Amino acid sequence: MFQLRDYQTEELTKIVNSMKKGHRSIMVQSPPRTGKTVIMAEIARRTTANGKRILFIVHRKEIVDQVVATFKAQQVNMKLSQIGMVQTFTRHVDKLTTPDVIFVDEGHHALAKSYRRILSAFPKAYKLLFTATPYRMNGESFDKIADDLIIGKPIDWLIEHHNLAPMEYYAPKQIDTALLKTKRTGEFSEESIAKAIKPKIYGNAVKNYQKLANGKQAIAYTYNVASTKRLAEAFNNAGISCQAVSGKTPKDERDRIIQDYREGKIQIITNAELFTEGLDLPNVDCVIMLRPTQSLSLYLQFAMRSMNPRKGKTAIIIDHVGNVERFGLPTDYRTWTLQGSKKQKTNSTTAVVSSVTVCEHCFATFYRKGDTCPFCGAQLTKDEEIEVVEDAKLERVDTKVKQMVKQMMESNVAMNVADKKPAELTSMAELQAYAKLHKYKRGWVFYQAKAKGLIRK
Repeated sequence: MFQLRDYQTEELTKIVNSMKKGHRSIMVQSPPRTGKTVIMAEIARRTTANGKRILFIVHRKEIVDQVVATFKAQQVNMKLSQIGMVQTFTRHVDKLTTPDVIFVDEGHHALAKSYRRILSAFPKAYKLLFTATPYRMNGESFDKIADDLIIGKPIDWLIEHHNLAPMEYYAPKQIDTALLKTKRTGEFSEESIAKAIKPKIYGNAVKNYQKLANGKQAIAYTYNVASTKRLAEAFNNAGISCQAVSGKTPKDERDRIIQDYREGKIQIITNAELFTEGLDLPNVDCVIMLRPTQSLSLYLQFAMRSMNPRKGKTAIIIDHVGNVERFGLPTDYRTWTLQGSKKQKTNSTTAVVSSVTVCEHCFATFYRKGDTCPFCGAQLTKDEEIEVVEDAKLERVDTKVKQMVKQMMESNVAMNVADKKPAELTSMAELQAYAKLHKYKRGWVFYQAKAKGLIRK
């Protein structure tokens, strides 16, 4: 059996307490690589041990065997368990045995009609929707399918307590997004990506891997089957063992490649669309991004694929497509909510992208709104149009320096709010500093911010 880590036990306790309060459909947030399946397996073990039935819904066939193996290892009564794909369950929902608890893996997908058909068919069952990102690109609200949200530990805490590996993030100094265009779904079109990621713009992925992560096992994310094969060929030509996989790769061949990778026989796997959610590949030490995305969920799955912990390990993330400019670092603190947000109005053909600026003085990374650095106050130089060549230099986004600057800012804010009353606080930064000083929970910050109009309803 798996021994739950402290934060996993804490999360499980929160779920039980939520149930005791009368909540029956609970969304559970926990960052990628934090063992959500193990938590679900323990809940399933306790449920089936009491003679109750469970239903486990996944959206990819590759994940089914992995879930079954985890459940068996946790001594779940498999005779009382149904584990399968949403596509199958939704077509035969009338034939499913009534469950007492329903688990939804990657629960941010559960707003889809296929999921909701299953969930609504069993109104008396507890629903537990696990996800790393309670977020939809269209801003849709989750309160249609969930009545409570449990927030897991933040990424920086998990790194500090050795539950995730620390990381170094490298990205091009400048990225031209003018060639990227969006589809109706809000994602970048494949055709526009093909034009935007020419080597003369982003640099050579093989050379940068050799420079920054040579010898480490890596996963590379590309935007289609052809680009996956081209990248694999480039690595193999450089003497680095690499295999390309995609949805078109036969299952037996794909399973063999994954097993060879796990055994260290393959250095790098390039893929399109496969290793985004759920599949466990614990020995990934480096991630290479050659696919730009508008999805925060995808970005965090990409970036954090390499952050499984190991003593002495530092994960390397190489971002050739400027995803960090759209979302910030994967370690950034994010506020999750069931309420969703209004969909941003964007031009139907052109992506709206904010560039990240790196201050030359303190190395802080931020979205530029003026001519001075908001962290250290240094004058920012004018952005220059420069020619980017194949050997474009990648710049490390230094999290240690950024954290030092952030701590300095927080210290100044804390001094400013020390003698104030809650009614005198006027910004999120002040509320967070005040809560930290008085050891208040995060919910206090959210409640105060909402009452003050700092958070949109």
